[in-house]
Amino acid sequence: MITLQVDLGKRSYPIYIGQDLLGKPDWVLPHIKAKQVLIVTNETVAPLYLEQTLTAFHNFQTMTVILPDGEVYKNLTVLNQIFDTLLTQHFDRHTTLVALGGGVIGDMTGFAAACYQRGVPFIQIPTTLLAQVDSSVGGKTGVNHALGKNMIGAFHQPQCVIIDTNTLKTLENRQLSAGLAEVIKYGLINDAEFFVWLEQHAEALLARDSAALSFAIERSCRDKAAIVAQDEKEISGTRALLNLGHTFGHAIETGFGYGHYLHGEAVGVGMCLAAQLSAKMDWLQPIDLTRILQLTAKMLLPTCVPNQVSAEQLLELMKVDKKVHSGKLNLVLLQGIGKAVLTSDYQPDLLQQTMFEGIVTS
Repeated sequence: MITLQVDLGKRSYPIYIGQDLLGKPDWVLPHIKAKQVLIVTNETVAPLYLEQTLTAFHNFQTMTVILPDGEVYKNLTVLNQIFDTLLTQHFDRHTTLVALGGGVIGDMTGFAAACYQRGVPFIQIPTTLLAQVDSSVGGKTGVNHALGKNMIGAFHQPQCVIIDTNTLKTLENRQLSAGLAEVIKYGLINDAEFFVWLEQHAEALLARDSAALSFAIERSCRDKAAIVAQDEKEISGTRALLNLGHTFGHAIETGFGYGHYLHGEAVGVGMCLAAQLSAKMDWLQPIDLTRILQLTAKMLLPTCVPNQVSAEQLLELMKVDKKVHSGKLNLVLLQGIGKAVLTSDYQPDLLQQTMFEGIVTS
């Protein structure tokens, strides 16, 4: 079992990574200060892991909320199911919420914890690769709006993150690849050595080799924790680098309708578009662009999108982004593998050209 630390002063917390962590009280007891616990999960994860997880909370007054599964349900209407339970069952301000599931459950549970009685503690127990390497760490919580993804939310750090790698055994292949998109992201933004390792171990990761997956999860969490410790609330711009591919990806998710593309699939396309724009600006060498496109495809991720939406639609949706400042869209682009920058210094015509080339006839 590996323990990492997200160093945020009084808001610091551990990340536990290992096998057979579900259902073990040792990992949750130090992080719960009162008796009331509400576990939030979904219809897919509950039959697999809820009963096992509940054994860790047998000394608490525990209830559960089971939400529908999918990005399409990550909205204020479904979020109210959590608040309805908290209020009707008289949960107080010392309640601990527990997110058992993927990124949607983690984001929604964290947002509910940030809002309920102006903030209660919560614990992340991510069960998908994407949630384990990305969304469960760093305290970004929220829900989607029809006009933009994750535009309603709050920063609210968990008490701890418990990553049981055994949960990846039941993960669908498509979900595994979606998580690998976020893993590739860390190699691209500031860890070129990790990118090389991913090129060498792509087959092992897709085959669910336990040692390879454990290493990739630990390295990804370590990279993200270091960035979050520098810029918790995305003030200096350092943390914004974690959004490589996300401005493009969020537009794709919104444009096609939430759930059509998995988040990681859209980010995979987005990273390829960011790399292509970077190459057009002569920031990225052609050989490195080829490596990025090849690794993304090798991880069974899309590198472009069909023409069910237009480039103009996607460009318009990109304007509804948290990185828009004074009417100017900032993008995370690449000056090399392992060297990402946040910039508004790009030519709009090159961005438009990149978007048109990223849409293919289906």
